[in-house]
Amino acid sequence: MDYKKLAEILFPNVKETIEYYENEVFPQRKLPAGAKVTRLGPSPTGFIHLGNLYGAFVDERLAHQSEGVFFLRIEDTDEKRKVEGSVEIIISSLKYFGLNFDEGALLDGEIGNYGPYYQSNRAKIYQCFAKYLVEQGRAYPCFCTEEELEEIRKQQTEENVNTGYYGKWAKDRNITLDEVQTRLNNNEEFVIRFKSMGTEEGTFEIEDAIRGKLSIHENYQDVVMLKTNGIPTYHFAHVVDDHLMRVTHVVRGEEWLSTLPIHYEIFKSFGWEHPVYCHTAHLMKMDDGAKRKLSKRKDPELGLGFYMDLGYHPAAVREYLLTILNSNYEEWRIQNPESSTDDFEFTLEKMSNSGALFDLDKLNNICKDVLLKISTEEIYEFLLNWAKEHKNEIVEILENNKQSVIKLLSVGRSGDKPRKDLMYCQQIFEFINYFFDEYFEIVDSYPENINAEEAKKLLALYLETYNHTDDQTQWFEKIRTIAAENGYAAKPKDYKKNPDLYKGHVGDVSSVVRIALIGRATSPDIWELQQIMGEEKVRRRLEKAINN
Repeated sequence: MDYKKLAEILFPNVKETIEYYENEVFPQRKLPAGAKVTRLGPSPTGFIHLGNLYGAFVDERLAHQSEGVFFLRIEDTDEKRKVEGSVEIIISSLKYFGLNFDEGALLDGEIGNYGPYYQSNRAKIYQCFAKYLVEQGRAYPCFCTEEELEEIRKQQTEENVNTGYYGKWAKDRNITLDEVQTRLNNNEEFVIRFKSMGTEEGTFEIEDAIRGKLSIHENYQDVVMLKTNGIPTYHFAHVVDDHLMRVTHVVRGEEWLSTLPIHYEIFKSFGWEHPVYCHTAHLMKMDDGAKRKLSKRKDPELGLGFYMDLGYHPAAVREYLLTILNSNYEEWRIQNPESSTDDFEFTLEKMSNSGALFDLDKLNNICKDVLLKISTEEIYEFLLNWAKEHKNEIVEILENNKQSVIKLLSVGRSGDKPRKDLMYCQQIFEFINYFFDEYFEIVDSYPENINAEEAKKLLALYLETYNHTDDQTQWFEKIRTIAAENGYAAKPKDYKKNPDLYKGHVGDVSSVVRIALIGRATSPDIWELQQIMGEEKVRRRLEKAINN
């Protein structure tokens, strides 16, 4: 077979050489010694999930800790899976979580010298490299129809052998030049297949940066490299791109381990050094006492939209992901409570290879700690920006009550034992929405030992003595007096000692006031909240509770 002639017949319009692309268009990057180049390569399917973010944080840390490059490449060669607008969703979602790309496909266009960063715009490049493999006798045209391929699969199933296009089943593997020309003259469609040199029995060893040394079965399938429309498959496109874009580390989920033999052999067929592969563990969750993979169908928390819709702060999500990315992160955080996450030395060696356990409750607890370190002014701005995207109906009241909202968020956040009440925007607004009359509602009941009539009597007495200028001590003394004069212990410990002597204690009386004003049995300090609400609103709510 004259492979050069075959290549010319198949790719008559491809004049460039692979040396041209390697040396002139995509030369070696000028980076410090040891710098890592990583990429995130999502497909525009309309769904970007926590696993993407998990891997992206690994990419970002590897690159930026080593003064390297972290870029975004959109792997959009599969037309059937494309979803309109999904690229914008991907980019904006990653931006929301603070992932800063050095180059690639960004919202305001492509940045960098190694583009195009959309694979669909790199067809000419792939065809040049496919032509080279044909010239080397490592690729060939396949004219098999879907019906023929289905017949091959049927026969393989009947013979109880592995399905696929390989060995004696690869009917166009040794096609002649004349037959190729004849079929082209007949305008028959064809794909370009990679000619594998592997066997079903063969194995090879490769070092995975997370999993250590792996012994894997060779690839023996003649996989499709270019489809009938000249667009590459994922297997071929990402190998060519990772080489030309000078990627040093490929971070991806363990589900890609099964395709590693294909990618390894394609790299070897060009004589290229393959990147360091880092196969991350699946994200798991506990379900009825057992671990299972997070599921797109069962678990809304898998999608990044879940966190954006609820308004999780990106700093909190980043903090949490680091706790499951590196086993020594929590110990480091205890020793460095005020340090930036960027100061933590992330390593691949400390990553789990047996399944990273995702715990939403733990994330929420970490959110409380992280938000406590963020100023209330910044939380207000974050809440407002979230509302503009996800809850537009509250934007106006947030803007019109800025200082009051900041004060509400500040209550109880100082001192030796600060309150940790704030988790994410949806919850934050629910935490303070009692302040706004249009959202105020009585959520909790009065204490069991106080019926409605008794509550109204206590509230009427409270209203009679209420003075908005009272300091906190004066205010509480009045509550004590009302309690003592109406059969309630002035101190909870007195009630605890002699419960039969009292209707209840001063805490029950203050709970009645709290529920009338806030609608809830628990809240930050009620005196402080009254100061923020203002006298008019306090009196109006007390009167409403008395007269209902």
